[in-house]
Amino acid sequence: MTWEREIFNIKTEDKFVEIALEIFRFQAINNPVYAQYISLLNVDENAVDSLEKIPFLPIEFFKSHKVVSTTEEAKAIFTSSGTSGNLTSHHYVPDLGIYEDSFTKGFEAFYGPVKDYCILALLPSYLEREGSSLIYMMEKLIKDSGHPKSGFYLNNHDELIANLEELKTQGEKVLLLGVSFALLELAENHQLDLADVVVMETGGMKGRRKELTREELHAIFTSKLGVKKVHSEYGMTELLSQGYSKGDSLFETPAWMKIMIRDAYDPFSYEKIGRSGGVNVIDLANLNSCSFIETQDLGKIHSDGKFEILGRFDNSDIRGCNLLVSD
Repeated sequence: MTWEREIFNIKTEDKFVEIALEIFRFQAINNPVYAQYISLLNVDENAVDSLEKIPFLPIEFFKSHKVVSTTEEAKAIFTSSGTSGNLTSHHYVPDLGIYEDSFTKGFEAFYGPVKDYCILALLPSYLEREGSSLIYMMEKLIKDSGHPKSGFYLNNHDELIANLEELKTQGEKVLLLGVSFALLELAENHQLDLADVVVMETGGMKGRRKELTREELHAIFTSKLGVKKVHSEYGMTELLSQGYSKGDSLFETPAWMKIMIRDAYDPFSYEKIGRSGGVNVIDLANLNSCSFIETQDLGKIHSDGKFEILGRFDNSDIRGCNLLVSD
């Protein structure tokens, strides 16, 4: 693949568009599911000359089809957690090096070198949740941090709090990252002063706790954990890149990832800055699957380029998928 080095060195919007269109044309030919979807939409891939003309594949296809742009065997298959009885997404990844480059370079673009942090994760370990792309990412970042106290602490609040106190006295940089329900459990049971800690939530309340808005969650975290701002990570099983928010639920993406807001009722029209709609994601690291994903999320882009996630579509599994329902 000729783009692997290029995508992580993108410096301009023009270069992003150039590479995105090249990858689109490659995937339109080499990804059978995407190719059929484009064909059924009666889109001529040779006439696609802007990002706005690219058809975005509904994310639901990762639940029902093998979405790949390569014949290479998958080195890992990442799966969504799902709830009982629901289909889960499967993301076939033949080159884990691309994923590792993407999440490492993406993290360091916003937070600096991984080795500068002690990383404490309120997540299940890989043995408890095999197939999670988030846990794969965190295991690698924990290892690369090289800190003896970096690790998983999901069911061990006492050791976690003791380490947080020790790290605070030593003045070390600390990242405390967790799924929302685990951070909420910590906040409900302990009053802490984590003013100097980067506290980051990754979502993940579905099926575990009563659903709260991000604003409600963050209000609890700031009150009980002593932080002024709660950081967030925006990622999903079907992507190999992540967006980050350093507060106020406003996200940014690395240079090889882009958010576009489509009209909620017309997936081929796009909303103006400040107007809400469906979230489309371009993830150029998704070289071997599909880089152009129509998600179920609702969001909007602000004038400074940051984006906000407002919620999810209802009954979104129905939208777009009937085109390939017989396959």
